[in-house]
Amino acid sequence: MISRITRFSLATFIAAAIGFSPIAVMAADPAPAVPAAAPAAAPTDKAAEKKANKKAKKENKADKKAKKKSKKKSKAATNTAAQ
Repeated sequence: MISRITRFSLATFIAAAIGFSPIAVMAADPAPAVPAAAPAAAPTDKAAEKKANKKAKKENKADKKAKKKSKKKSKAATNTAAQ
């Protein structure tokens, strides 16, 4: 028969092993989870910024094109009116 002290010691040892196992896994993990999430957010910000810049350039290009077209039309209208 196993004595009460032995049984209690064995239960304590098992409980301690179960309690320390997550700590041992975290200690063995080479890259912590929290800092890894922070750099992942940065590329998203860069991508959004890049997309916004691209959209702004597209709008500027469209404005320039519209101005150029209207200038051509007014010039053509002036030429036909002068003739």
